[in-house]
Amino acid sequence: MGKNKVYIETYGCQMNLADSEIVKSILKDKGYDFTEDLNSANVVLLNTCSVRDNAEQRIYGRLGNIKKIKDNNPDTVIGILGCMAERLRKDLIEEKKIVDLVVGPDEYRRLPEFIDTAYAGEKGIGVKLSKTETYDDIIPYRKDGLSAWISVMRGCDKFCTFCVVPFTRGRERSRNLESVVREIEQLSERGFKEVTLLGQNVNSYNDNGRDFADLLAACAVVDRSMRVRFTTSHPQDLSDKLLYTIAEHENLCNYIHLPVQSGSDRILELMNRTYTIEHYLNLIDKARKIIPGVSFSTDIISGFPTETEEDHQMTLEVMRKVRYDGAYMFKYSPREGTKAYKMKDDVPEEVKGRRLSEIIDLQQKISYEINQQLIGNSEIILVEGFSKKSDEFLAGRTDTNKVAIFPATEGIRAGDYVKIRITKATSATLFGEVEEMVSLSETKVNKTG
Repeated sequence: MGKNKVYIETYGCQMNLADSEIVKSILKDKGYDFTEDLNSANVVLLNTCSVRDNAEQRIYGRLGNIKKIKDNNPDTVIGILGCMAERLRKDLIEEKKIVDLVVGPDEYRRLPEFIDTAYAGEKGIGVKLSKTETYDDIIPYRKDGLSAWISVMRGCDKFCTFCVVPFTRGRERSRNLESVVREIEQLSERGFKEVTLLGQNVNSYNDNGRDFADLLAACAVVDRSMRVRFTTSHPQDLSDKLLYTIAEHENLCNYIHLPVQSGSDRILELMNRTYTIEHYLNLIDKARKIIPGVSFSTDIISGFPTETEEDHQMTLEVMRKVRYDGAYMFKYSPREGTKAYKMKDDVPEEVKGRRLSEIIDLQQKISYEINQQLIGNSEIILVEGFSKKSDEFLAGRTDTNKVAIFPATEGIRAGDYVKIRITKATSATLFGEVEEMVSLSETKVNKTG
């Protein structure tokens, strides 16, 4: 068993997945190899998330399992990467003494050095936040595939009162526009068909005056057969220019993730979200006028401190007005170090749970109704491969990010675009029959009405 076998597990958001690819690139450059077998690794790294408490609890549980491997092989180096590393370094290294190194999201370049330090019997700690680090010059280590995540900016300046990101990932800084374009060019040459541009708030992207709309436009022209998505948007910064850019380019997807968090202006103010529901709903209306056929998903937090039944009903009302295609819905989880942590977490757990169930039930009903309206329509699908349940069916996604299942057909394979006619639908999945293979230039029928 070689000293340089590394096993990496990634938790949390897409930005963590993108960071793991950066970590692999840095380690590969130093001669490390990777394994998907935990038991054959000498270096075990968990890339972590601190956004919600249950994510941290999962890591602690996983570390308990991994400790057994270290008991059997004391030379195994165990490391925590990412958001948890910065937040809980004292607990992880000094008190529980489970891990050998903790490395925050801005110190990955030094990871080989920290691993060497751990092999020498000392603790490797690198948790400083940077005002400049973007890993601009590092090409992430990716297996061949169809879809790729590309981090275009790091950190956040919004300081929502419930969020740890500004404290665990630092302040906003953007990658150079040309470096993002070069990465997409390389992915295109390798046959990738879809990229998702990532940032805690991509609308704030700024490379010497070039904004996110400029970046999107530059990415769109690299390869017209490649779909371009992005996440996450902040309602305060969603510009008209960005909406018109999406409408203008065929391969920019008709899909916007626009977190609302709550339907109550009072709660939004406590969250420091910096917009009102009126402003938010006006954005939705404007986007629908500029981009016909656009779909929306959102984030919703149930049970924020002082949330009343009236506040909760306001959230349900916003959901009815907007009619999101999908939503990520959570109970409020106090995060140490945030302003909301100092507020009294006064909504009882059973009330949070009941309200969350009502939010989920309403969203499933809306998603089902939206998808039922698609029956009989034709949709363009990027084929991703066989469905999870059967090799007799293929699976892919629509431009608006809906999963679609259809019979496997000779000559159609992963990476192709096909037009299917929708024959039935659930709240989460479309089902259809193949009509024809198409090129991406045909896929934006909605954009021309």
